[in-house]
Amino acid sequence: MTESRNSDRLKFDLADRTARFGEAVIRFCRHIKPHVVSHSIIPQLVRSATSVGANYVEADEAGSKKEFRYRISICKRETREVQHWL
Repeated sequence: MTESRNSDRLKFDLADRTARFGEAVIRFCRHIKPHVVSHSIIPQLVRSATSVGANYVEADEAGSKKEFRYRISICKRETREVQHWL
């Protein structure tokens, strides 16, 4: 039963998933043609997408529930920002 829990945990590991999300956004942005409009949007998109994972790692290491909730709220804000830029 422990093996099943570990495989489930690996499948839903948010630290890994948020890191892969940031990497996917970077790959996506590399395919966008340079343009005067995209010149300022792409860096912001990459910053907000990679910030999701960084803030999740901080939340996972939080010393209290209050700090965890705060860090997760930052993750949620960053995901909304990514959605906006996309």
